[in-house]
Amino acid sequence: MSKAKLTVNGNDQGGQSSGPPPSADKADDKRSDEPKTLKDKVIDALHEVYDPELPANIYELGLIYGVDISDGGKVNITMTLTSPACPAAQEIPLAVRSQVARLAEVTDVDVEIVFDPPWNPDMMSPIAKVQLGMF
Repeated sequence: MSKAKLTVNGNDQGGQSSGPPPSADKADDKRSDEPKTLKDKVIDALHEVYDPELPANIYELGLIYGVDISDGGKVNITMTLTSPACPAAQEIPLAVRSQVARLAEVTDVDVEIVFDPPWNPDMMSPIAKVQLGMF
């Protein structure tokens, strides 16, 4: 099992990724009057982080494998990259940490990069496939 770990925590280090503006139509949006959970807010924040080489956010690309929230607002995110040689391997995890850390209820963010299972295009949502012209 190939697993590399990059932990990004501590003070906000910036690293906001550039990319197209987020879509107003998010598949995970709740259409009710229920207040959003912290996990919902974290997922919304992840929709704001784009792979700088692709016009889709990392959540829709299928790069997020898990979001776990501990008591006290500590957020653990398990994610991957499109390849181990991804040129944005430093930028994307920093952007994830920065975006999630902005949430008032979040006290700490840990981002773990894994490569097992390896990412492949089948992991993309239908939204990302449309954005990338992969019908």
